[in-house]
Amino acid sequence: MTVFHATPVSRLVIALGLLAAPVMSPLHAQTHPGQAALVREVARDTGKSPAELSRLLDGATRQQAILDAISRPAEAKPWRDYRPIFMTDQRIADGVAFYREHRALLEQVGRQYGVAPEYIVAILGVETNYGRLGGKYKVLDALVTLGLYYPPRATFFREQLKVLLELPANHLAGPLDTLLGSYAGAQGWGQFMPSSIRDFAVDEDHDGRIDLRNSLPDIFASVANYFAGHGWVRGGPVAMRAQPDSAATPITVKDSKPQWPLEQLEAWGYAPLAPANPGEPSSLQTLDGATGPEYWFTFQNFYVITTYNRSPLYAMAVHQLAQAIDAGVQQADATQ
Repeated sequence: MTVFHATPVSRLVIALGLLAAPVMSPLHAQTHPGQAALVREVARDTGKSPAELSRLLDGATRQQAILDAISRPAEAKPWRDYRPIFMTDQRIADGVAFYREHRALLEQVGRQYGVAPEYIVAILGVETNYGRLGGKYKVLDALVTLGLYYPPRATFFREQLKVLLELPANHLAGPLDTLLGSYAGAQGWGQFMPSSIRDFAVDEDHDGRIDLRNSLPDIFASVANYFAGHGWVRGGPVAMRAQPDSAATPITVKDSKPQWPLEQLEAWGYAPLAPANPGEPSSLQTLDGATGPEYWFTFQNFYVITTYNRSPLYAMAVHQLAQAIDAGVQQADATQ
């Protein structure tokens, strides 16, 4: 082994070299892949402190349980198994009680936004069992995990993470790093994603904060405003059973967006089981029911529900729960 003995001159050269070497700032380190670029984007677009943004992201944890959960969504079930999750006697009864307890506020919001109150209640019933089940995951963990570690949907979830970091503090129910929600990063009674908070959440109680966890006025109005903003038709139909004849034309649809007037579907062999406007823009959904295929005409308001969750099973569960709640409220009113 060759041993190097530093002379006074060489020691001076080494010292000067150390002084000249660049020192890496802690801000240049990144806990998660892509974190540094994300911090730069958010700081550039909002003026927020890069150090504070880095601190928030450093505190987030990749959660394997979140990656496992997104690989087995409930909407992958057939309708015959999905429906019983939400259409239970208890959930319907709880929805009726919830509606009646908050009736004045729900109906005021419904009139204001043109959305039937039972659909606001049904969204809360399906999403969080009327606020009881808001989610157990840190929202920041969920969006970091899916936005930075889940390639199949990284583009969407990274954008949601960016929006979350950009939201003003008064748009959230509490400090960003304390918020809890679903494995997908949705939060509050209505399970809003960050972009929905940005675009549709409402400070209905006018206290200077949008609080989707503790303020019922904000919660109800935000759901209603979301529906109205996506084209909800005041008083319009949502879905209706259809009966195909033996020669009905097979129909495949890629989504729930209305494509044909109802009379066209009738001409192809699908009869409505209730009176309907023949010119109503419509689509057709075929669901795997408990006793065989179920055929449903669906309309603009059904499509609006699928913008909340794109699964037609989800939209049908919301619709049927809303109808059951409305019937329960009317029955309770009649017995008073």
